[in-house]
Amino acid sequence: MDVFVARQPIFDRHKRIFAYELLFRAGMDNAFPDLDGDTATSSLLSSSFFTVGIEQISGGHKAFINFTEELLLRGTPAMFPSGNIMVEVLENVTPDDDIIAACKELVAKGYELALDDFVFTEAWLPLVKLAKIIKIDFMLTSQEKIEEIVAVVKPYNCQLLAEKIETYQKFQQARQLGFVYFQGYFFSKPEILKNKDIPSSQLSYFQLITEVAKAEFDVSSLERLINQDVSVSFKLLKYLNSAYFSRLQPISSIRQAIAFLGERGVRQFVSLIAASKLSESKPTELLRISIIRARFLEQVAIELKEENSSNFFMLGLFSLLDAMLDNSMEYLMAQLPLTDSVKNSLTERRGNMFLFLLAIEQYEIGNWEHFDQTANAIGLDQEKVTGFYLDAVGWADSFQ
Repeated sequence: MDVFVARQPIFDRHKRIFAYELLFRAGMDNAFPDLDGDTATSSLLSSSFFTVGIEQISGGHKAFINFTEELLLRGTPAMFPSGNIMVEVLENVTPDDDIIAACKELVAKGYELALDDFVFTEAWLPLVKLAKIIKIDFMLTSQEKIEEIVAVVKPYNCQLLAEKIETYQKFQQARQLGFVYFQGYFFSKPEILKNKDIPSSQLSYFQLITEVAKAEFDVSSLERLINQDVSVSFKLLKYLNSAYFSRLQPISSIRQAIAFLGERGVRQFVSLIAASKLSESKPTELLRISIIRARFLEQVAIELKEENSSNFFMLGLFSLLDAMLDNSMEYLMAQLPLTDSVKNSLTERRGNMFLFLLAIEQYEIGNWEHFDQTANAIGLDQEKVTGFYLDAVGWADSFQ
């Protein structure tokens, strides 16, 4: 069974990660319509992210998972550990007596419920009383309707989650209405998009990126530079001694680290460190997604035997640079010695490399139909995609 899985972050009021919603290819209703419970469990364990553990894909956070009416009636959520998941009840579920009974049983077993794309009717009131979280789509629901729903659910022991929050304006609006959690890509867009000088506190790291991106690269100078910065040295050694590499003997010096990584690896690591410094005032998910994109695109480029996979790594890593620095991508790309292909992909969103970036963007939001088209256009074997994505997620977590 062909199962893709991606994840979308859910934030709290302080823009910290609260959970991830897990997105499955074509939806779980297409994955399990005619399968008995044992077969469904076996398929999940063998064909999806559970082969590497739910903790890896969710980073130790709660995982929101959509369940259809049929899956709820079967008790399928009980196949998952209650502490790891949030059971999302889809909007097209009929809230009849059987569904209410099934949800009551789940809550009694310690599971928490979220009502997805919620629109209030009296029939939903028994589930509102059971729910931990009410999710409201800010793109599909008018301000008036949102305010009505907020008033209706206020007396009950549930919290509000705003979906499809794509701008900081919407984020602030939802906060003022009393929403506690937020889902969407508001964090990946600049808060103030205008040409301005790069702050002096960030300038040295931006210059570091410029230096390692040059064709002529002085490894000895870089070693001295790393040794002079305690935080960079610490991150480098922590990264190479993380569980991701499973090393028998620890790496204890910067010289060893550089030898282990090689010139290409050092370029990438320094770029990662600099990017992390540039995004320190932003939600951590901004950097995490950049790293996942970088690793994913590099693996795809290697798989497809593209000429320089490092360019694809840089494409992913810098794909959210405008949001990190609250500046236009055009201005930032003019400052960096990157290839024209990378620059055109990021500023004009065109060219062959752009299709690779488009593929991971579509994958992240679970736009499977368009992802299929883009993957086919670049010749990507889709059976390998989930493996690439999970590896990239693990790699990003090991770095941070």
